[in-house]
Amino acid sequence: MSEIVISAKKLSLVFETSDAPVHALSEVDLEVKKGDFVSFIGPSGCGKTTFLRVIADLEKPTSGEILVNGVTPEQARKARAYGYVFQHASLYPWRTIEKNVALPLEIMGYSRDEILKRTQDSLNLVNLAGFEKKYPWQLSGGMQQRASIARSLAFDADLLLMDEPFGALDEIVRDHLNQQLLQLWERTHKTICFVTHSISEAVYLSTKIVVMSPRPGRVIDVIESPLPKERPLDIRESDEFRDIAHRVREGLRAGQSYDD
Repeated sequence: MSEIVISAKKLSLVFETSDAPVHALSEVDLEVKKGDFVSFIGPSGCGKTTFLRVIADLEKPTSGEILVNGVTPEQARKARAYGYVFQHASLYPWRTIEKNVALPLEIMGYSRDEILKRTQDSLNLVNLAGFEKKYPWQLSGGMQQRASIARSLAFDADLLLMDEPFGALDEIVRDHLNQQLLQLWERTHKTICFVTHSISEAVYLSTKIVVMSPRPGRVIDVIESPLPKERPLDIRESDEFRDIAHRVREGLRAGQSYDD
């Protein structure tokens, strides 16, 4: 039996605001197993990012339970159990790509030799070898996001949390990065939780797709993908791919309401 990396039971989160409480998540039940690539998809404001932030101990649930590697999110954070890739690369413009990737290692107190090795290994994984001395403004948006992914890989956590990392990129670059991300996942065997608004992206990348309702965010459907691990881009033209995309679309339609 596969090891369970993330376990959520009856997880709810309510944000208290000055005018009225905001129910962000409602009784979410979910398991993510080791090595899964799980995409979260749903309309804006449905709690996809909030759920990722709860895993990362950036938000505290109001009720229910969540465990990461069998411990609380706070304990997992202190154990550096995950890397987090944000929507934007968030690279420091005054630091080279190499120095940006090295930053968390410097904060953690790794030796200089270990920092150099881990930084180079991470840049190699995202195909940025040779760009170590460049500054973020000298790289394309796609390359900057790859550098952000390298930074999250540098301390070799087994869990990677990705919050719509390719959402601001054009379709051609996005397709290329989707292919590279699958290759990276295959090489590293990491568990990935990935937030997206794109049905095609969710189906192409994932072993499991979590369809969420509008606020308060609930799990409408969990789809186990039958697609093979080897996924050329033209798999998106297959009947199997279209069938999964149709199920995702139906799940979104079934729970959809923009009255909030």
